[in-house]
Amino acid sequence: MELASSLQGLAGGILIGISAVWLMASLGRIAGISGIVGTLITQRPQGDSAWRLAFLAGLVSGPLVLMLFGGGLGNVVNSPGEVIGEPLGGVSLMLVAGLLVGLGTGLGSGCTSGHGVCGLARLSPRSLAATVTFLLAALVTVYVQRHVLGA
Repeated sequence: MELASSLQGLAGGILIGISAVWLMASLGRIAGISGIVGTLITQRPQGDSAWRLAFLAGLVSGPLVLMLFGGGLGNVVNSPGEVIGEPLGGVSLMLVAGLLVGLGTGLGSGCTSGHGVCGLARLSPRSLAATVTFLLAALVTVYVQRHVLGA
C-alpha cells in the first residue's frame, strides 16, 4: 500500500471520528447512517430532518470535494483511475446484496457506523456483539466466495 492511500485512509477515519463526536456532542445523536437514512425515508419529519439531510450531504460531498482538488478516488481494482467500476457480480446481485444489508441493519438495530464506530467507542456490549457478527459474516462470505465457489 502506498503512503498517499494510507494518508487518505487516516484522514477519512479522523473525519469520521470527528463527525461522530460532533453529532453526539451537539445533538446527542449517534452517527449511525442506516438510522439517519431510515428515519428520513420511513418516518414523518419530526423537526430533525435538517441535520439528517446535512449529515448525508456531508457524506456525499466529501468525495466530490476531494475530486475537485485533484485527489482522485481511484478505488476500483485493476482500474485505479476509475471511480465506480462495473460490478463483478452484475447489477442484480448488487441489488440483492443491498437488500440483504438493509434487512441486516434493521434486524441488528444499526450498521457498522452506529455499532462499530459509535457503539464500540461507548463500550456497548450490544455493539460489540453486532460488530463481531458483521466481521464474522464478512469473513465467511469471502471464504465461501473465494475458496468454495472459486470466484
